[in-house]
Amino acid sequence: MSQFNPVADLVVRNGLIVDGTGGEPYAGDVAIKDGKIVEIGTVSGSGKEEVDATGCIVTPGFVDLHTHYDGHVIWDTHLRPSSNHGVTTALIGNCGVGFAPCRPETRPAMLNFMEGVEDIPKEVMEVGLPWNWESFPEYLDAVAARKLDMDVAVHLAHIPLRAYVMGQRGIDREPATPEEIAQMGAIAEEAVRAGGIGFSTSRTSHHQSRDGQNTPGLTASEDELMGIAQGMGRAGAGVIQLISDFEDHEGEFAMLERIARETGRSISFTITQKNDHLKKHEKTLKMIENANRDGIKIRGQVLSRPTTTLFGLSVFANPFSFCPSFQAIADLPLAKKVAEMRKPEVRKAILDEFPTVTDDRVSKAVVALDRIFELKEVEPEYEPKRDDNIAAIAERLNVPGKEYMYDRLLADDGRTMFMLPSTLMMDQAIDAIEAMMKHPYTVLALGDGGAHSTQICDASAQTYMLTRWVKGRHGRSLPLTQAIKMMTSDPAAAAGLFDRGLVKVGYKGDLNVIDLDKVTLYRPLLVKDMPAGAGRVIMPTSGYRATIVSGEITRANDEETGRLPGRLVRGQQAAPEPVPA
Repeated sequence: MSQFNPVADLVVRNGLIVDGTGGEPYAGDVAIKDGKIVEIGTVSGSGKEEVDATGCIVTPGFVDLHTHYDGHVIWDTHLRPSSNHGVTTALIGNCGVGFAPCRPETRPAMLNFMEGVEDIPKEVMEVGLPWNWESFPEYLDAVAARKLDMDVAVHLAHIPLRAYVMGQRGIDREPATPEEIAQMGAIAEEAVRAGGIGFSTSRTSHHQSRDGQNTPGLTASEDELMGIAQGMGRAGAGVIQLISDFEDHEGEFAMLERIARETGRSISFTITQKNDHLKKHEKTLKMIENANRDGIKIRGQVLSRPTTTLFGLSVFANPFSFCPSFQAIADLPLAKKVAEMRKPEVRKAILDEFPTVTDDRVSKAVVALDRIFELKEVEPEYEPKRDDNIAAIAERLNVPGKEYMYDRLLADDGRTMFMLPSTLMMDQAIDAIEAMMKHPYTVLALGDGGAHSTQICDASAQTYMLTRWVKGRHGRSLPLTQAIKMMTSDPAAAAGLFDRGLVKVGYKGDLNVIDLDKVTLYRPLLVKDMPAGAGRVIMPTSGYRATIVSGEITRANDEETGRLPGRLVRGQQAAPEPVPA
C-alpha cells in the first residue's frame, strides 16, 4: 500500500474494503486525488471532503457492459436506472442499435429500429436528439461534450453502419458487396481509433423495428462480419458484442470462433435460458469452454436475476389493456384513470369484456393470470412460488381471477406492479442463472439500462446481486468477494477497461460505499422525466451511502448530489503503472 500522503480531494474512512480482486476484505481508508486513488490503508492526511464508511463495505464502482443510453447521454445527465444501483461506467451501443454513423435521410430508420428493439419512444428521440453529428467520431465528440453522472464507452452499432454504407439496401438486409464490406471495415477502424469501445450486432429474429422489420445484421454474411472485425484488428483494439438465436448452433459458434481467432478480437454475447429449449444454454457454455481452452476469447453475457415483463396501470400493459372500455380511458393520467376504473359501471364493462385476445402475442400474455405475479413494494420477489400467481390466489380466496386482478391493479392508487416471468420453469430458471453466473467464461451484464422504458427494468441487477445473492435469500448465495468481483474487475477486464474495477493505488477513483445490512431494493416505479414528457421505469434503492465517480460524490444517502463528473471513455484503457513500494 502506498505511503504517499497528499491532501486528498476525497477520503473514504473506516470502511471494509472489498477491492474487486476476489481477495479477503480488509479495514481501511481510501484517498482520491485528481480522480485517481492515491492511498489505501490508514490515511493520516486530511481530505477536502470525507465520507464516513463505518459499518459499510467500500467497493470499486460497478461496471455495466450492456446498456442502451445512446440517446440519454445526449439529452440527460443522470443515467437512471443504472446510476442509482452503483454503476459508475456503462457501455452503450449494444445489440447493433445506435445513432452513428447516420446520414440525415436514414435518421427515421434509426429511430424506427431503436423504438422497436429497445422500446424508446420515437417522440422522445425526435425531441431529444439534436443530430449534431453524422460520422461516428462526431457522435463521440457530442458525447464527450456532455457532463454525466457516470462514465460511458460507446460501441459502433451495426444497423447505422450498414445504413450509412449501403443506404436502403443495408436496411433491407441485402448482401453487402466486397467494396461495401471494405468501407464498413474502414469505418470500424476509424471508430476504434477515435475512441469506440468496439462493435455490436444483432442476429436474433426477436429484434425488430417498430414496423416489424428484422434487424439488418440478422443475415449479414461471415465475410461482412469478418471485414468489420478486421478493421478493428488493424486499429489493434475493440471488443465485439452480439446477440444471436444460434439457430444453427454449431455453425454460428464456429463462425464466431473464426472471427475471434483471425482478428484477435474478444467476443461476448447474450446467454439466457429459453422457454422452448431449457438446456440450450448448457451446450453453449460448453462450446465457450472449449473455445477458451483453445485460446479464443469468447464470453457469455449473463444476468443475475430473472428477466420479467412488467404489468400495471402506469406501464406498458395490464390484463385489461385490450378491453375496449379500458382503451377508452387508457391515456388518462394515472389518478384519473384509477378514478374512472373505480366507477361501478366502468368496472362492470371492463370485466364483462375480459379476456380480449387478438393474434398479438402480447395480448395473449397479459391475460394469462396463472403466470402473473404481484410485486410487493419492498424487496419485490422475482422468484415467486408457483401458487402465488394471481389465478391461484384468487382461487384460494374464492373470487373470480379477473375481479381479483382488477382490484389489485387499483391498490395503492394504481401504483401496484406485476410481473410475467421470462420462463415457465421458475425453479429451473434460477438454477440456470446461478450456473451461468458461476461459469468461468461468463460476465455479468444484460441490465439493459435505458431500454424497454415501460416494459422491463433489469438494470437493478447490481443491487439484486447484493440483496438476493450476497444476503443468501432462498438458501443460495455467493461470497461477497466473488459477487463484487463479478460486478467490477471482471466486466472492466472484459471491456478492456483496465484502469478501473479495483480499489488499488493508481486506479480510477470510482467507488461505492454500501451499508450491506440496509441495502434494499424497491418495486418498479414510473417516472416521467424524459423528453416529450415520456416515462421510464426505475427501481429505487436504499443503503448506498455514497457512489463516487472520479473522486466526486454523485450520490449520497440514495440521493443525487447534482455533481456530474462522468465523461466519455475513449476506447480501451491500460492498467496504471505499478506504484513503487
